[in-house]
Amino acid sequence: MNRLYDFLRRHPTWVDGCWAFVLVFTSFFVMALPFEGGEYDGSEAGAVVTLAGLGAVVMLRRRWPGQMLGLAIVLGLFQLAVDVPPLPANFALLMIIFTVAARPERWASRLGLLTSVAAPVLSTVRWPEPEEQTLAGMIISCAFLTVAFCLAWVLGDSLRTRRAYYAELEQRAARLELERETQARMAVAAERARIARELHDVVAHNVSVMVVQADGAAYVLDSAPEQTLNALRTISGTGRQALAEMRRLLGVLRTEDSSVGAQDYVPQPGVEQLTELVDQVRDTGLPVDFRVSGTPRPLPSGVELTAYRIVQEALTNTRKHGGPDAGATVALEYGGDALTVLAEDDGRGAQQELYEGRGADGQGHGLIGMRERVGMVNGLLVAGPRPGGGFRISATLPLNGGQ
Repeated sequence: MNRLYDFLRRHPTWVDGCWAFVLVFTSFFVMALPFEGGEYDGSEAGAVVTLAGLGAVVMLRRRWPGQMLGLAIVLGLFQLAVDVPPLPANFALLMIIFTVAARPERWASRLGLLTSVAAPVLSTVRWPEPEEQTLAGMIISCAFLTVAFCLAWVLGDSLRTRRAYYAELEQRAARLELERETQARMAVAAERARIARELHDVVAHNVSVMVVQADGAAYVLDSAPEQTLNALRTISGTGRQALAEMRRLLGVLRTEDSSVGAQDYVPQPGVEQLTELVDQVRDTGLPVDFRVSGTPRPLPSGVELTAYRIVQEALTNTRKHGGPDAGATVALEYGGDALTVLAEDDGRGAQQELYEGRGADGQGHGLIGMRERVGMVNGLLVAGPRPGGGFRISATLPLNGGQ
């Protein structure tokens, strides 16, 4: 049954052709056989032309609805002119009115509605039935036909409205699906950017410390074995810290793994870990002055992580660009509604292109990551050369976490 239904949907012209054959055959049957009302007394030649045209109207109504409506109107006027009384094939006019009303072309629908009102009147006046010679009988007959034609138009217009409603639902569903896909892509891009920032901070800082310690250990390997041992311990501890942070960071990428437990994650660093960070940097030979002013209090996790990463990146840049005799200063100031983070050094500072863009080699992302982090908490970042030499980074972070 489903196959038959699918076949009929794929070949609407064949289905309409069968209906056209039935109507035309029935009309010829009415013309050929006498009935109780008498023999057919209209123009036979005109009837043949009319039947052929009405058959075409029924057969092609879904392919060219507007043109077929025009042909049906012309054939109706032709019937009036050559005196071809109504035949069963005139049911084609009802079908074409229903068809054009169900299509989105409004001009054809309006013309079909006008035809629905005019055709019954003209037919009743042109070919009144013997029992309808009175005015009341003609009005009743005309009203009955008008209701039938208008009902065909109303059914077609209702079908058009329902189709338009379903089409709107499909478009809305498609838009929602597209919006969901867009939001998913944006979420993926944001997560990738977050992971990239975290990886940059972890790798840039810890690897930089390990490289400095390794170079120092190699330099004093023969002359100061104890200092070499301390450097190796620092390298080991820094490596373990880097692995722990990377395990925590990359844990979000394998949350579906049931074997991952709470022991695989460590808390994100915050301002309480700044002392350890500063001590670690001091062990590499970079003097750092660390000060805290104001009354320390609990901070939103986003603000804590942002402050930690800013100091971490600033000290990493000092080691990379400050020169051999550079010193750094880190200051935290707890204000009434904001945390101010100041990190500066008195070294030679980075080249201008390293802090204005991505760097001369196109690989610098440190300050870009800082600005992104500060922007995520609705903070303000100022970075640039310090008067008198060196580099300064100042960040103001709202204590409400950017809410």
